Order: sequence, then C-alpha cells, then structure tokens
Amino acid sequence: MNTFTPPKVKVCGLTRLDDALHAAAVGADYLGFILYPPSPRAVSPEVVKQITAYLRAAIPTPPLLIGVFVNEAAATIAYQLDHLGLDLAQLHGDEVPWMVGSPDSPLYGRCYKALRPLSLAEAEAEVEWYLPPDWQDGRPSLLIDAYHPTLRGGTGLAADWGVVAQLAQNTPGLLLAGGLTPENVAEAVQQVRPHGVDVASGVEARPGVKDKEKVERFITAAKR
Repeated sequence: MNTFTPPKVKVCGLTRLDDALHAAAVGADYLGFILYPPSPRAVSPEVVKQITAYLRAAIPTPPLLIGVFVNEAAATIAYQLDHLGLDLAQLHGDEVPWMVGSPDSPLYGRCYKALRPLSLAEAEAEVEWYLPPDWQDGRPSLLIDAYHPTLRGGTGLAADWGVVAQLAQNTPGLLLAGGLTPENVAEAVQQVRPHGVDVASGVEARPGVKDKEKVERFITAAKR
C-alpha cells in the first residue's frame, strides 16, 4: 500500500515579519526571502536580518530560512547567509555547478539550484550538474520552476508537472514551483510527489504581501 508523506512547504517572497510569523505558525517548513532588487518581491538585507533575528528568538525550532539570490558571487552569498541569519541560499540565476558541488565553494552544503528547464532532456542534464553531493534529508536539493525567457520566477506560470514527476522519482529533495495556488496544489502533489512545494504569487494579496487565508489554505491543501 502506498503511504503519503506530506510535502514540505516553502512560502517565498516574504517581505514582512507579520507574514513570516503567520506562515511559520500555520505550518510552513521553509521561508524564502528574495534578495534580488529587480524582483517585485525583493526585500532589503536589513529587513531580512531583522526578521530572521526575531524568528530565531521567538520560535524554538523555526522553519529553514532561505535567501534567494541571482548571479551573485559565491563569497558574497556566503557572507550574506552569515550576516543575515539565513540557513540556505537558493540560486536562481545562471550560477555554475561548481558553486553547488565543489568542496572548495564557499556555498558547499549551504545552497541549492533553481532550474527552469525547457524539456525533460534538459532537466535531466541539469539535475546531473546541480544535484548536491552532500544533500541532507529535510532540505531542498533542487527546485524546478516554470520556464520564462526573461523573468527569474514569480511569474505565475506552471511548470510541466509531467517532467517534474519523472525527475522526482529519483531526485530526493526536489521542490516544485511555478503557478501553484491553494486550488491546484493538492493535485500537483498527487501527480508529482515532490519533496516539497514552493509558493509566492499564488498566496499574495499583492506582490510581497501575503494573504493569510490563502497561505493557510495552501499549506492545508498541500499536506492533507
């Protein structure tokens, strides 16, 4: 008999302490902060530092706190992780596999790559390049987002669930992102069986501001 393991849930694009506290209280496993100024959900390092410090003081075991970076140097990201109180970096640009997989990288064991493949063949190749050799259970290993020629995420476009389902069978730690909402996340989990799901625009009142009722419905639907 197949047993259902509830997926991890990452609520991303957080810009406010109130939203982060609420997401943690209703069951989010990972909280994401976008440190990429062009994003409509970008948040300043100073605010991230304030939020993470409060969360760590207020919650005995807080969710994993993740910074989203685009095309920053590995040393710069490693400094930001330490300085801002973040656990992991999500690399959402054109970062090279060395940053994830080399023991010489300042980010070794501290990051995972977001991929936006156009096809299953491209996805399989990128998984081989970017899957962390030191992956730890409970953490993301890779994130699959919808392809867009110019935008780096938060588009509301859906990833190809069929492609991601094939990857998820042999890729522990895989996160599904792209176009997920409280209305479709249960179906996505059923079809893909990912390690976790990632949501930003699908639970917003407006960019960077969460709709608390949608956040709660999303997490309940994903884990039920």
